[in-house]
Parts: sequence; C-alpha cells; structure tokens
Amino acid sequence: MAKAATSIIKEQTDEPEEELLFTSLRAASWAEFRGQESVKTALQIAIEAAKKRKEAIEHVLFYGPPGLGKTTLSHIIAREMGATMKITSGPALVRSGDLASILTNLEQGDVLFIDEIHRLHKTVEETLYSAMEDYALDIVLGKGPSARTMRIDLPQFTIIGATTRAGMLSAPLRDRFGVMHRLEFYTPRELGSILRGGAEKLKVALDEESLHEIALRARGTPRIALKLLKRVRDYAQVKGKGAITLPLAQQALSLLDVDGKGLDPLDKKYLEAIITKHKGGPVGIETIASTISEDSGTLEDLVEPYLLQLGFLQRTSRGRVATQAAYQHMNVVFPQK
Repeated sequence: MAKAATSIIKEQTDEPEEELLFTSLRAASWAEFRGQESVKTALQIAIEAAKKRKEAIEHVLFYGPPGLGKTTLSHIIAREMGATMKITSGPALVRSGDLASILTNLEQGDVLFIDEIHRLHKTVEETLYSAMEDYALDIVLGKGPSARTMRIDLPQFTIIGATTRAGMLSAPLRDRFGVMHRLEFYTPRELGSILRGGAEKLKVALDEESLHEIALRARGTPRIALKLLKRVRDYAQVKGKGAITLPLAQQALSLLDVDGKGLDPLDKKYLEAIITKHKGGPVGIETIASTISEDSGTLEDLVEPYLLQLGFLQRTSRGRVATQAAYQHMNVVFPQK
C-alpha cells in the first residue's frame, strides 16, 4: 500500500519546499500573503483555537477561480499547525484503495491537500465520508456472502480540499467540511503589493508606474500577476538594462497580447464569437466552445469568471449575452434594438 501511495502524493519536506516557494514566488507566511483579509482572519482564529485544544484543525474547503491562493493558503495552514502536508488530486484517486493507501500512512495532525476535489470518483468519495467524520476507514474484505467489513482507526488529521466548481461537490461531502471559504478576485492595490514582494524575491527593480500597469492587466489573479512579472523581467533584461520601466512593461505586455483590461487572445475570441457570430447572444456555452474550438469547461473556469467580474458578460436562462461594455471594449457598435 505504501508503495502505491508514493506515486500519488508528495510529502512536504523543508529544503525542497523552501526552494519551491522561492522559485514560484509563493507566500510562505501570513505576513507575505496579501489580500483575502476576511479569509485570513477566520483561518487564523480557527488555527489558534485548534492549537489551544491540541487538536487538528477542522477539514477546510477552498473554492473559487484558479490562481487566487488556495494551494498557498493550504501550505500556510500546514506550517502554522506544525504539520506535514501531503498533496494529491481528485483525478489521481481512481480507486478507494488509492485513498486507503494515503490515509493509513497519515500521522497525528497531518494535512492532506486534495486539489480538484470535485473530480473525486464516487466510490472514493464514499470511502472519504467515514474517514472525515469518524477518523476511521471501513474496508470490505472478500466478496459475496463471505464478505466482511473491517474498520481501521485513523489518527486525527485534516483534509483541505480545493475546487473551482463548488457546485459539483455532492452535499454529503460538502457538509463534512467544517471550514469553507470562497476566494475572491484581488484589487489592483492588493496585486501591487504582491508584485512588489515578487520583485524583491526576483531581485529586479520595478517602479510604481510599471507595477500599477502589470496589476491592471493581471485579471485580479496573483498567479497571472507573478507570471506577467517574470515575462516583463525577461523583456527588460533583453531589451533594456534590467530595471523594469513603464515603456518596457507596456512593450512586453503588448508582445504577450495582454490588453489594458487584462484580456488575452482566448478572452477576445470568446467575446468575438458571441458578438460577431451570434449577434451578441443569448447563446449556449457548448455552441460558443464549438465556435472557437475550445473546451467548455476551460471557458467556464478560466474565461467567464473574469468577464463576469468586468461586466462584459451576462449569464441568462437562455445562454450567454455580451453587454454594452463588451461591445465598447471590442470596438463594435452596440445594436440599440
């Protein structure tokens, strides 16, 4: 069992994790983590209470668009609890035996992070119920009339689930999480603070104008902001003298085809499909996906949340509709009728 578990989990160790945090610019503490203030406060209280009771923190569920810090918060929780963190994902747990291999190797207070938890197989999910609620694992031995059930007691541990689609979680699984938080998009000011910290780690000079320009085009997402920072840094090192200035930042972002609102080519293709090929909508998501040869799940997870945030898109019972603001941004005359 232990051998099977090795292929689907990654155990947190000090040195490799420190290297990972540096190279990915991931926040390693509450002080470094910017934004999501209400979520941070609630988590800090839950952690402090669990420490006073000398218990593991309750099971935690993070949901929201990708790139907002679900994995980073999970790492911080594990560090604050002084716990070992093991990582897996919903699609990796194919059989209930895969989950049993991981759970039986957990120690007191360990944290198990399950990414894309909404994609857990039904049988795996049902095995997880008793583990989360009773800290026990029920295993069926044998088949037919001679089959019997054996219960294995587990140490107290914490499961942290992350998902971009909370609605796809079954009610029994969702109800077993004692702490649930939705992560929201970040403001340009919060992104600016994250970029400033990232520039310090990368040891690159970044003026306030350039910082603001990158923050405005980062789609309210720290992961995208830091990715853009790395690409702008590369451009400044090749085309400039290493320091990031506003002209260099604008040139680099134009080269990446990221416009002033942070829309990339896929966003523009999505809006163009609705506006020019479907007369502004309403049109179904599957039709849009077929029109631009893209997966509908990708559009729902990566494209639509930000367009909705900008007010460029409306979801109606009949389908997606482009707003007047979207027409203006795409330089298309809005039909008055």
